[in-house]
Amino acid sequence: MESDVVEQELELAIHPMDQFVIKPLFGGGHGDIGMFTITNATLWLGITVLCVIALMVLGTRGRAIVPSRSQSMAEVLYGFIYKMVEDITGKDGLKYFPYIFTLFIFILVANVVGLLPASFTTTSHIAVTATLAMIVFLVVTILGFIKNGASFLSLFWVSAAPLPLRPILALIEVISYFVRPVSHSIRLAGNMMAGHAVVKVFAGFAVVTFISPAAIGAIVAIYALESLVVCIQAYVFTILTCVYLKDALHPSH
Repeated sequence: MESDVVEQELELAIHPMDQFVIKPLFGGGHGDIGMFTITNATLWLGITVLCVIALMVLGTRGRAIVPSRSQSMAEVLYGFIYKMVEDITGKDGLKYFPYIFTLFIFILVANVVGLLPASFTTTSHIAVTATLAMIVFLVVTILGFIKNGASFLSLFWVSAAPLPLRPILALIEVISYFVRPVSHSIRLAGNMMAGHAVVKVFAGFAVVTFISPAAIGAIVAIYALESLVVCIQAYVFTILTCVYLKDALHPSH
């Protein structure tokens, strides 16, 4: 009988994927979502944008010689991404720094906001990450042809390889190039979804009295790991964007 009660409690408590369901804010159900419906995803995307504005605009408007905490944080992030763009793409890539930095700060803040209790992790949805990745893909591809013309196609021709292997390698390079937005988006969404789902699973086990201490300890450990992962994933998405941009600016192998 006791085991049946435990199983019933677990069945009721553990629904790790429910946190990713998109719901309209004002009435209706999941099936009532239309193109212009305001949902929980819309709300948290808006909150993310407001947090970015608060940090990067309001937090730095004083521009004090002795910076405040928000100004210091903004300056550290700015300098970090600036150096990354310069190191990977070179001086000629710095003109695209505003876009890359905007991409980084948006993903970072969206990931961090998703750690808040009862929040919604927008970057756990492939619709969000795929849109960001596809924009990067299109911008880089168009820029590559604008900057280099037909010479951009040299990106797919491995001139250092033996001549008989070059057509095969070219085919592989073309396939890998068009797979970029898929891997770029799934990596971010998958990591965000997996981490939050694991936390929710252990949170479900926390309702069972005899294993709750271990479950709570696991939640704390995984939450600490997730705090690191959200930063790493924003960094990875951004550094890959820089690598793709470098290919567009300097396509020759």
